[in-house]
Amino acid sequence: MARYTDSVCRQCRREGAKLFLKGDRCYGPKCAVGHRPTPPGEHGQARQRKQSEYGLQLREKQKTRRAYGVLETQFLRYFNAAERMKGITGENLLRLLERRLDNVVYRCGFAHSRAHARQMVLHGHIRVNGKKVNIPSYQVSAGEEITIRESSTDNEFFKALREGTGRIVPKWLALDAPNLKATVSAMPQRDDIDLSIQEHLIVELYSR
Repeated sequence: MARYTDSVCRQCRREGAKLFLKGDRCYGPKCAVGHRPTPPGEHGQARQRKQSEYGLQLREKQKTRRAYGVLETQFLRYFNAAERMKGITGENLLRLLERRLDNVVYRCGFAHSRAHARQMVLHGHIRVNGKKVNIPSYQVSAGEEITIRESSTDNEFFKALREGTGRIVPKWLALDAPNLKATVSAMPQRDDIDLSIQEHLIVELYSR
């Protein structure tokens, strides 16, 4: 699988928004977007020309894809699936991305970032309804329980989480921090997604 090996902070700077790709660093003063708001590269400091309609649509798609850590072909598959679903295509797309297992692990506070969550899933640290699931793109459903493999819980990160020092979880997830267990209490809604995404631009891009 293709893998991005450069600094992830460059991606946030390129999109001009926090994508929360580097865990706690994104919440502190060292965040690259805060003190280096210009795009990366030698021309980043230059005056930015007004973007075309296509440019705005492309940047919105890239921002969303990078935030959730999916490849171009994967993202297109999600969009095609969202189009076939009932309802608003853009909102359907975001719901599908939110329901990815790696995103849920991150949202629960079980990982520093989505990349960290993806690694945990791939390495078999995550259980869904008591069974190992090592597929980051697995779509969670209402009523499913997400837990950590028992042998993986004895580190400082999870000790801190048990004490309630983790992040605030969205309302569609119910976190039992002392037991390192999260339950998908409902399907995510558009209001539950805190990323600044204009999904209608993505729909317009793929409808060209």
